[in-house]
Amino acid sequence: MPSDLGDRSYPQRPFVGVGAVIFKESSVLLIKRGRPPRQGQWSLPGGLQHLGETVFETARREIKEETGLDISPNGLVEVVDSITRDDDGRVRYHYTLVDIWAEWRSGEVTAGDDAAACAWVELDDIERYDLWSETVRVIMLALTCRRTKTATN
Repeated sequence: MPSDLGDRSYPQRPFVGVGAVIFKESSVLLIKRGRPPRQGQWSLPGGLQHLGETVFETARREIKEETGLDISPNGLVEVVDSITRDDDGRVRYHYTLVDIWAEWRSGEVTAGDDAAACAWVELDDIERYDLWSETVRVIMLALTCRRTKTATN
């Protein structure tokens, strides 16, 4: 079962994805996924790491491609395993997701690349977006990182 960058189903190895929790004042950026897995669901922006890229370089590039924004990455939040199996128990998708947190630097948000839509969402309103539980957990961890950095500056 072939797996290339066009069809990532039934891979021979995990893909490394980099996601970003991006803050702008009291809001966080969410995207509606334009491709499987979780197509049509709201999530964090990000994408696959390229050979030779650092995690922060991947985040900057992917966010620019998906949303048109420039960001300032600040730190690692969490590493999450995303493994989806088919009805026969075979691995259909396998991503190792490296999540960072960042601040919006410039640009107007526009959906591009893999994003079907983008939205700045007030932190108090994220429950309305029916997010994967791991996404909510990562956002809350990133918020703690942000508050800790703010308190020490």
